[in-house]
Formats: sequence, C-alpha cells, structure tokens
Amino acid sequence: MQLEPLPHTLNADEERLVAMLKALGNPVRFRIMKYLAENPVCITGDIVAFAALAQSTVSQHLKVLREAGLIDGEIEGPATCYCISPEGMKFLKDRVSRWLPSCCAESRSLAKDENCC
Repeated sequence: MQLEPLPHTLNADEERLVAMLKALGNPVRFRIMKYLAENPVCITGDIVAFAALAQSTVSQHLKVLREAGLIDGEIEGPATCYCISPEGMKFLKDRVSRWLPSCCAESRSLAKDENCC
C-alpha cells in the first residue's frame, strides 16, 4: 500500500479532530471527561473538588474541553453546569471509527496470516 504524502494543511474536520484528541491527551482533562461521563451534569465546584486543583486551573481545563467541542457549559445562576457534548462525542466517535477500521482490519489479517504481533 502506497501512502499519500502529508498535506500541508488539514481540512476543518481534521482540525476539529486534532483539537479534540489534543484536549483529551492531557491527563487532567481526560479524568474530567471520565468524571463527567459518570456524573452527567456537574457544576464547576463539583469538578474542582474532584480534580483537587485550584478553581482557576480547572476552569482553564474546562475551557479547553469546551473549545474542543467535547463538553457544553450552561450558566445557572452563579454557577456553570457542565456535561459531555452529545454532538461532540458523536463527531469524535464517527471520525475515529472512519480512521481506524481499515488499519485494524489489516492488522488482524496480518496477525493471522503472518504470525505478526
């Protein structure tokens, strides 16, 4: 299989996927996403208590996750309520599943045919 040379620019979907993966690549943000998956609607104070970090630090992480399209935040009185973005998760799952199946299918056939690890 011949690979195409890397393009100099990414399309909009690729840029969005890169931003999402980059946001998830940080251990604190990854843990916040897991927390939000287990606690579907949380106010900032709950996330600060869970993360055991300064509120300003947590707010910065939440901003990155929100800008990447992974979470939604809604102001409710003096607090902001956060939840995982269903649209963002659908986009992420869709793009990753488009990207990986051909790679993984090939790996499985190689492993069976050539005793590849």
